[in-house]
Amino acid sequence: MSATYAADAFAGQAVLVTGGAQGIGLAIVSAFARLGAEVTIADVQLPQAQAAAQMLRDEGLSVQALACDLAEPGPVAELVAMVGERHQRLDVVIHNAAYFPLTPFAAIDAALLQRTLSVNLMAPFFLAQAALPWMRRAGGGSLLVTSSVTGPRVAYPGLAHYAASKAGVNGFIRAAALELAAENIRVNGVEPGMIRTPAMANLGDAQVNQAIAAAVPLGRLGEPEDIAAAMVFLASPAAAYITGQTLVVDGGALLPETNAPLA
Repeated sequence: MSATYAADAFAGQAVLVTGGAQGIGLAIVSAFARLGAEVTIADVQLPQAQAAAQMLRDEGLSVQALACDLAEPGPVAELVAMVGERHQRLDVVIHNAAYFPLTPFAAIDAALLQRTLSVNLMAPFFLAQAALPWMRRAGGGSLLVTSSVTGPRVAYPGLAHYAASKAGVNGFIRAAALELAAENIRVNGVEPGMIRTPAMANLGDAQVNQAIAAAVPLGRLGEPEDIAAAMVFLASPAAAYITGQTLVVDGGALLPETNAPLA
């Protein structure tokens, strides 16, 4: 990050990251904090979020942790109010939290579908609505969502509920961007491909992960930092004329027309 952005690129800005205790979320938190932002981690796993925040504070960075179950609008509104009142502004809100237990399509019940849609799709609505007054106070802002290539572009067995939620997320990004553009609030997203996170364990063992990596044109799984770099770009002045878009970060995995070996 330091090679591309000034060390204080986000100094004075208040950043909220949901699902920031581990994996992609923690990489996003770290990236913004290292660029001077005052970052709040919101996570359902508070002890893990607190440990992550302390680790970064030990490096001299400004990070705090709050507990929040994003499946309900009430706690989301309370979360945003706490962060907004602490900083008297909100500049960047990133919804990274997601719920996606690998489940065969025929076994998806109402409760599983409801929680998946609540955390993945409904939460961005509630976060954006709650953040609006604080972003207006700051003169604008950036709303970002971790979407996925699964749903908007491709499918994966056992993730029909997740795919449906992420396809909806991309629709939200476009519509919200159109409505909020006049207030200098940009709405964008990142679509990760296969990223090396704890969640990869849901897809299989190390051998499966190696096979997945071998099928990626760039020859590796993505790292959480790859997604964090895309988020920083989209929130930065370099992306000031970009809104209503999603950036695919997948090492070229979507490019081949077939899964058959091409070389």
